[in-house]
Amino acid sequence: MKRYVEIGLLLYPGVQLAAVYGLGDLFTVANRMAASQGREGVPELRVSHWQANDQGSLQRVYDSAPQQTGCPQVVILAPSLEPVHGRQVGEPYCSWLRERHAAGVTLASVCAGAFPLAEAGLLDGRSVTTHWGLGAELSARYPALRVLPERMLVDDGDVMTAGGLMAWTDLGLALVTRLLGATIAAETARFLVVDLNRTSQRHFSSFTPVFDHGDAPILAVQHWLQGQAVVEASLGTMAERAGLGERTFLRRFRAATGFNPTQYCQQLRVAKARDLLEFTRQSIDQVAWQVGYRDSGAFRTVFARLVGLSPGDYRKRFAAAAR
Repeated sequence: MKRYVEIGLLLYPGVQLAAVYGLGDLFTVANRMAASQGREGVPELRVSHWQANDQGSLQRVYDSAPQQTGCPQVVILAPSLEPVHGRQVGEPYCSWLRERHAAGVTLASVCAGAFPLAEAGLLDGRSVTTHWGLGAELSARYPALRVLPERMLVDDGDVMTAGGLMAWTDLGLALVTRLLGATIAAETARFLVVDLNRTSQRHFSSFTPVFDHGDAPILAVQHWLQGQAVVEASLGTMAERAGLGERTFLRRFRAATGFNPTQYCQQLRVAKARDLLEFTRQSIDQVAWQVGYRDSGAFRTVFARLVGLSPGDYRKRFAAAAR
């Protein structure tokens, strides 16, 4: 008798339907790959969609195997293109997620789908990821979480979180690996022409400074650093420009920007270096010098840590001049 593993996709308000249907297609392909191998004991993935009715109860509104009974073993919150966060999703969904998790269901999210899980209190104390542009907001709203926005996927056993909008492919393949095996996951990835081993989304992110913090002296220094001043800026010159003592400047700068001055300048320098690597033919040593690094080895180390790729690999992947 065929065994099924049900994967429920939650149709919460604002969910990106392209990802919902894409995940369904991925699991359909995985089932075909499993069937073509004729391996015994491999379950079939059953895909269902769940949505709240007018009474606030969650119910199936789609089922790929309607003749079957039972409940999902996995529930996925797909991404959203809307600014949908936990409080907007609504208590029926959060309550249902808590109930499912208490019943042993594995919960998974992609991108902004992490917010409803956090609102339901299911991510407290966990390491999680989300879209790189939402990491700071997720941390601020839910400080009990350890947010790792540089990670494409964080598998914490009964809770799995994936990064940006298209990271649903990474989550889907990780679930296929878990439920059907690595060989079928590899065949599924090959058929869909997607990378099975993406681990980082850092090289897709960009540094966006915070300017609306209301600390005028710090804002003045930030504006000054946006130009070439960042190349030679020192703590003393920044504090002097703000009209503050160094200790006071350090405290207020971190409070306003979320970074200490050294970290902030590294982010700005690397952002400038990315532009130079993409749009000029300058050597990596020349780029390092242009953005303020006299030691190109130090530049390469900082760049790789913040971007997730070496300067050379970044240029090969993104350089407009090479296209």
